[in-house]
Amino acid sequence: MNKKFWNWVRNGDDRTLYLDGAIAEETWFGDEVTPKQFKAELLSGNGDITIWINSPGGDVFAASQIYNMLMDYKGKVTVKIDGIAASAASVIAMAGGEVLMSPVSMMMIHNPMTIAFGDTEEMEKAIGMLGEVKESIINAYELKTGLSRVKLSHLMDVESWFNAKKAVELGFADQIMFWQADKSAPINEGAIFSKMAVVNSLMSKLPRKERQTGKPITDLDRRLELLKS
Repeated sequence: MNKKFWNWVRNGDDRTLYLDGAIAEETWFGDEVTPKQFKAELLSGNGDITIWINSPGGDVFAASQIYNMLMDYKGKVTVKIDGIAASAASVIAMAGGEVLMSPVSMMMIHNPMTIAFGDTEEMEKAIGMLGEVKESIINAYELKTGLSRVKLSHLMDVESWFNAKKAVELGFADQIMFWQADKSAPINEGAIFSKMAVVNSLMSKLPRKERQTGKPITDLDRRLELLKS
């Protein structure tokens, strides 16, 4: 019997959910959060709830169901991210009336992905489906952040990683936990890490000949020097 990575803790009328696993439509090994299980336990009580998230993501349709359940919940929903809220988990985080991030936590958003099999027509269907799924995810991000759909789309295109400061700055989170700074003072601008930016930075440091020919530099010391420069 495998241990589940999520559980509810009750403290009087308030309840806390620790969401520490992948989000799946169905459970196979007892270590995923599924909509059916989530709904049963969500509706087993009432009052305000706090959700601690440390999840790499998972099934976007399952995450959408959980997002809807939380948005429709009558009590106050507070989300606290103590590790990572990536991919589909970031969608669930958007359901928090208040979203707080640990100063050492991260959030990641990217374009939806799928596996497709078939001819050209089937591939085109898959592309169209992914486009619609992306638009639905942007709906949740836009509602929470107030950012333009164009900017949100671009952030998803480049697979963006936010530290707590950047997440608050962009509106994905409302506050940094344990933050003792003057609340009236503006938070210094955070940084966005994107996979595309790292690849472009690395390519710019490679000699022109290698970039043009694709022939790799075999001298490890030389590569390390380039990365340090």
